[in-house]
Parts: sequence; C-alpha cells; structure tokens
Amino acid sequence: MNLLPKSITRVIESFEKLPGVGTKTAQRLAFYLLHVPLDEVERFADSLKGLKKGTVLCSVCKNVTEVDPCPICSNPNRDHLMICVVEQPTDVLAIEKTGIYHGVYHVLHGAIDPLNNIGPDEIYINDLIKRITNNKVKITELIFALNSSMEGEATIMYIMKQLSALRHPTSAIRVTRLANGLPIGADIEYADEVTLKRAMEGRREY
Repeated sequence: MNLLPKSITRVIESFEKLPGVGTKTAQRLAFYLLHVPLDEVERFADSLKGLKKGTVLCSVCKNVTEVDPCPICSNPNRDHLMICVVEQPTDVLAIEKTGIYHGVYHVLHGAIDPLNNIGPDEIYINDLIKRITNNKVKITELIFALNSSMEGEATIMYIMKQLSALRHPTSAIRVTRLANGLPIGADIEYADEVTLKRAMEGRREY
C-alpha cells in the first residue's frame, strides 16, 4: 500500500528520472518543495517550462541558446576556422571560463555508448562531419575536448574513420586533443579552470 499521496509520488518519480538522483534524494526534494510557499513553487514550475520554450539548439554548433545562431557562432571576432568538439553544453561553459580559447565549438550532446544504446545517429556527429567537409569553410584545426573515457575515445575514432572514408583531406587540418592534465575518466565540466587552461594550452596532435 502506498502511504504517500499520488501528487507527491509523481513528483518523486519525476526527480528520480534526473541523472544522479536516487530515491532518497528525490524524496527529500519533493518534501522540500511541499513546504516551500506556493508562489515559489509556481516560479520554479515556470522556470522549468521556460527551459524548453525559451531555448533552441544553434543550427551551426548545436549548443543550447536563446537565439540562432548562438552568440559564439555569430561573433565575428571568433576564429571560425578552429572547431573545438565537446560532449555537452556544460563543457563549453567550462572552457569559456578559462578565457584562452577563441575559436568556435561543436556540441555532440553525448558520446558513442553502445551499452546505453547511444550510437552515432543519436548524437550530432553527422552535423560535425558536414561542417568539416564544407567546401565554403576551410577548417584549420579540429580540437577534440571529449571526456577521457572509453566512450570519448570511441567517438573520436569514429569521427576520424568517417572523415577518412569520405576521403576528406584531413592532412590539411591540424587535429589535436586536450593534454593529459585532465585525469583519465574525468569529465570536462568538473575540471578546474587552471587544469583546463593548461590542458588546452598543451593540447597535442591526435
């Protein structure tokens, strides 16, 4: 028998769907909201609605933005011939905080992970390939800033194989990756600014 009201159970089940949130944490969050004034809960609900209604994906780099193209892609002062490939929008925020990188980005929104049924078609790899092979823009450097994991390595290898299969002259493009200042298995978004800055400065040829 469920002792909790259905309204609370539904909120708990919703929180449990969030990454890193277990049952106990979901229960604490639900009961916290239960004791918050109604106007604050309504503002919270409106913020969640605005999260979807007020954002779009940049048609160029696939980063989350309010306008298309995003402020980085539309900035004429950025180096549009240098693309930094990252897994998540939070990685863009982390790299931008270092202030050292002045190129543009491409956000994959994940990495190839067969165990979780995430293949190349589930992330924005094809859009990246099109950007690189676009004859109108001659990319000079491709920086892989993916997480140091098996999934990140598999994603890089797949992208390079795709470019090779298309017989794209990647020899004309400098392909690099972040230096080993980042611990193996560490996520880009959690790296401190100094470590990430050194990793970007010391990036090596792939």
